[in-house]
Amino acid sequence: MPKMELSVAFHFAASHFLTKYHGKCENLHGHNYKILIKIEGPVKNDGMVLDFKKIKDIVNKKVIDKLDHTHLNDTMDNPSAENLAIWIWDKIEKELPLKEVTVYETDDYFCSYHGVA
Repeated sequence: MPKMELSVAFHFAASHFLTKYHGKCENLHGHNYKILIKIEGPVKNDGMVLDFKKIKDIVNKKVIDKLDHTHLNDTMDNPSAENLAIWIWDKIEKELPLKEVTVYETDDYFCSYHGVA
């Protein structure tokens, strides 16, 4: 069966400040985050890699419900986009065949994480 990538976008709002950065972002501020979850796998007999709803349910339960309208410093130390991408990966990697987690702080500023090789 052919291999494919699927992507699902999620949004949440949260505040944070960077504890190991000197500049404007060390002050309390917030973002309307967008995260993109990309999985990869073979297309099965049902014509799908994985049901989009299953991806949505897992990410909502493990990530969005825990982060939306929170202060990220209460969840992790130094919640940069990079650290947030790693945190998200760690929360869902056992349940989804992850290829990439991308965290957008704005439309112009984002990072992607591919896990540890």
